[in-house]
Amino acid sequence: MATRSVARSPNEYGVDEYGLAMTADADGTYGYLGPAGTFAEAALLHWLAEQPSRAKPRAFASVLAALEAVHSGEIQGAMVPLENSIEGSVSATLDALATGPELSILAEEQVDVTFSLLAPKGVALADVAVVTTHPHAEAQCRPWLAENLPDAQYTVAPSTAAAAATVAADSDRPDAKKNSAAIAAPLAGQVYGLTELAANIAGSVAQTRFVLVTRPAAPPAATGADKTTVVLFMGEDHPGALLEILSEFAVRGVNLSRIESRPTGGGLGDYFFSVDIEGHIDDARVGEALMGLRRVCAAVRYLGSYPRLDQMAPRLRPGVSDEEFRDAQAWLTRIREGRP
Repeated sequence: MATRSVARSPNEYGVDEYGLAMTADADGTYGYLGPAGTFAEAALLHWLAEQPSRAKPRAFASVLAALEAVHSGEIQGAMVPLENSIEGSVSATLDALATGPELSILAEEQVDVTFSLLAPKGVALADVAVVTTHPHAEAQCRPWLAENLPDAQYTVAPSTAAAAATVAADSDRPDAKKNSAAIAAPLAGQVYGLTELAANIAGSVAQTRFVLVTRPAAPPAATGADKTTVVLFMGEDHPGALLEILSEFAVRGVNLSRIESRPTGGGLGDYFFSVDIEGHIDDARVGEALMGLRRVCAAVRYLGSYPRLDQMAPRLRPGVSDEEFRDAQAWLTRIREGRP
């Protein structure tokens, strides 16, 4: 699967040597889950670098705040995390997209979550007595810490980027002890002026998938290697309710790359399903499946069709291509008109 590594030079991220976003003739603002130096910023900057025009990135304190700014028109779009290969789905994003104001997914990005040990200039690895980071990062880097910094004290930060910001700020105090380091993304070192003491210190490399969310809009044209995201709300719970939903996909040869259930907030047993479909809404099999779901579900929220990052085209079984759907429609029309 194609990934976006965060181990890039500053210019590859669209930032200068000071970690500041480079913008020229900016035509708007795009948000990301902040603060500066997060993997979400890395994903957004990579996406912006591939666009024909440049825009300003802006950090938001939460997924909900970023999406509300999109809905209000304050910003053009926002890059938010959707799922992680180790931690699973990001419930805040799933819930906001499912039950908040209607928005669209325009694109996806995927980032290799690699961690570095970052410290102020002049601090050597042997000097480090305090390590600050987010608990998830600490858990992934625990074997490395046990081997290389067994006596270091661990302190909690709300995010890895916040850890880097704290270490950088504390080092500027006149009475600061030069013995602190942060575990964060390499980009955070660029943003906050920290030195990388060690790279790739996590026990395993995780991937986080991000989606670029905009106000409701027509989807990009089908490429043949696309993904469609929808939210399905079940009607009254009854035996076979989930099977009815899945059958709408199965009979048309539509594969699901992700399906997750989340509570609607309406009471125990009341759930919606967040689903990623292989294909584009303009594909006959996908369009017919969505029409079928419209009939059997209490509600269907279409979030968008967009190019798959891995550019993998779906493998279609016989009978479900657009040509075969058109042929079947033409046959039905002849029959209805009394023609052989």
